[in-house]
Amino acid sequence: MTGQNDIEEVTGVLKKVDYDRRQHLTYSLGRAVSDETTATWLRAFQRHSRTERPLTVLDLGSGTGRFTPALAATFGGPVYGVEPSDRMRQVAERDAAPAGVSYRPGSAEAVPLPAASCDLVLLFLSYHHVEDRPAAAREIARVLAPGGRVLLRSSFADRLPDKPWHHYFPRAREVEQAMFPSLRETIDDFAAAGLAPVAFEQVPECHDASFRGYVERLRHRASSTFEHLTEPEIAAGFAAIEAAAERELTPRPVVSDSDLLVLGRPTE
Repeated sequence: MTGQNDIEEVTGVLKKVDYDRRQHLTYSLGRAVSDETTATWLRAFQRHSRTERPLTVLDLGSGTGRFTPALAATFGGPVYGVEPSDRMRQVAERDAAPAGVSYRPGSAEAVPLPAASCDLVLLFLSYHHVEDRPAAAREIARVLAPGGRVLLRSSFADRLPDKPWHHYFPRAREVEQAMFPSLRETIDDFAAAGLAPVAFEQVPECHDASFRGYVERLRHRASSTFEHLTEPEIAAGFAAIEAAAERELTPRPVVSDSDLLVLGRPTE
């Protein structure tokens, strides 16, 4: 039987990750965000939003709802978590959502909300999964209210961060260069939809309090990069990185700078 990685090897094209197949089972554990890191990101989002409250927020590609409730608490709601994966959305809905939070099926290319209804649109590590990015940019521009902002947290092919785990999985960086659009490509897609950059910053993000804890969470394979690596590559990589974690004598936080691109209409 031909597997996904065999097909990618032949075509050179990364296949769409099916979050309903496996990722929904481990995503919450592997991608858990500490209260401190959540607060760091919320401060960044507030820096680029209007000061009045409440603000209506679209959490686009909300996954298991890592940020959705916190967005409601910070901006006063309503907050709409729009997620195409049924099973990821079901995980988000397991816990009672706070007032003002609702989860809906949909995608970046087809947002189930009225025009000009959202003061903030957040895409947190979801933009690279969008199949038709120009169409998504147009749809995001459609739902963005006057004076609103798009908060796009992503990696970019031409500015990939030096992730600690990449050193143990040699092909991971190559995969991510194919997975993520470049910063220029992203800006051009939104420019065609009438949105332009208004800010760009690197946000210091703590991934774990220790390298050992970082590796334990990595074990859940919640990064979609793993979906494009072979099982032998993954086994060899984890053997090497776990050996390195065992050698950690003094726990040190794993921290990196993460890109945040902020967009809006040029005249606002």
